[in-house]
Amino acid sequence: MPKEKKGVKLDHISKIYKDPKTKKDFYAVRDVSLEIEPGSFVTLLGPSGCGKTTTLRMIAGFESPDEGSIILGGEVIDELPPNKRDTAMVFQSYALLPHYNVFDNVAYGLRIRKLPKDEIREKVMNILELVELGGMENRMINQLSGGQQQRVALARSLVVEPGVLLFDEPLSNLDAKLRVSMRTEIRKIQRKVGITAIYVTHDQSEAMSISDKIIIMKDGIVEQTGTPREIYYHPKSLFVADFIGEANFLRAVVSGQDEVTVEGVILNMQTGDIPAGSKCSLILRPEAVRIEDTGLLPCKVTFSCFMGAYQNYHVAVGETNVVINDYNPRSKKIYQEGDTAYLNFSNDSVNILRTD
Repeated sequence: MPKEKKGVKLDHISKIYKDPKTKKDFYAVRDVSLEIEPGSFVTLLGPSGCGKTTTLRMIAGFESPDEGSIILGGEVIDELPPNKRDTAMVFQSYALLPHYNVFDNVAYGLRIRKLPKDEIREKVMNILELVELGGMENRMINQLSGGQQQRVALARSLVVEPGVLLFDEPLSNLDAKLRVSMRTEIRKIQRKVGITAIYVTHDQSEAMSISDKIIIMKDGIVEQTGTPREIYYHPKSLFVADFIGEANFLRAVVSGQDEVTVEGVILNMQTGDIPAGSKCSLILRPEAVRIEDTGLLPCKVTFSCFMGAYQNYHVAVGETNVVINDYNPRSKKIYQEGDTAYLNFSNDSVNILRTD
C-alpha cells in the first residue's frame, strides 16, 4: 500500500491560543518532542483539553505550530498545506459524501489526483476487499451501518497510499460493542498494510488494545511515552497511574533504605533513590492484591461482590479504600462485609512514587 514507511518527528512543537474570556495567551500544546517509528501504531491519549487533537491537527496541517518543527520522513513540513503532506485523516464524523455511493466516496481522492480510470477502479476494488466491503461498491452511504461507514472512511484514506495515516477519535460515534470489533479491524488492517498510524482517543482500553506505543498527555505536555505494558506497570506519575486502568494509592513514608511505613506497618520494599523521610504513594493494581487471613497489612472488608470471573472487594486500610479484584474465586474463601483480613502483594507488583 504505502510507497514508503515514514516516521514522524515532533521537535519542540508548541501551539498557543488566546483565551476568549481572559484574552490571555495559553499553551494548548507546550514543547512536545516525539519520534514515531515508521510502520508503528502510536496513540495520543489523555482527557479532554489535554492537547492530543491539537497535536494531531498540527501533523495533518490543519493547525500550524507556533514553536518548533514537524518532520515527516526526513522532510520539514511546517509550511506545507494538508493536501501537500503525505498524510491522510480518518475523521470522527467520517466526513463521507452522502450523495455519492461507496465506490465514488473511496475514489474521490484518486480522481482529484487525476489517475487513469482503470487504475482508480483497480485500487478502489482492492481496498474495498481489504476493509471487507467487497460487493458493496454501489451502495449509497445511507444504506450502510455505522461500522460500514467507518470502513468506507478508512478505505478512502488508505487508497491514496499516504505515508502516515491519522485517526481523530474515529470510533466515538459507534456503540460499545462495535467499537471493540472496529478497533480490532483497524489494527489488523494497519499491520497488513504496514502504514505508520497516529491515533487520538480518550478511551484508555482502546489505546491499550491497538497501540505499539502510547503517548499520555495532560495540560498540553507529554506525561509519559511507552508501550502499553510500560505505561500500565511502570507509570511515572500519579496522573498516569490513575488515568490508565484502575489503581490503589497507599500513603506511605520511606522510613529507611528499602523500607517504607504504611499505617504504622513497616514493609521491606525497594525505594530506589527516594531519601528517608520522604512521603510517597504505593501504587497497586486491583488484580495484584490478595486478601487472606494473614499477611502484610490489616484491613476491614467494606464491600464484597461476585462478578463471575472475579470477586470484587473494597477494603479499608486505615482511612484508605483499596479495591481488589480476586480472580477465579470459585475455590477460594469469600470474605463478607465486616470481616477483618490482611492484604498481601509481591514487591514486584508495587510502584513507589514520591509525592512530597
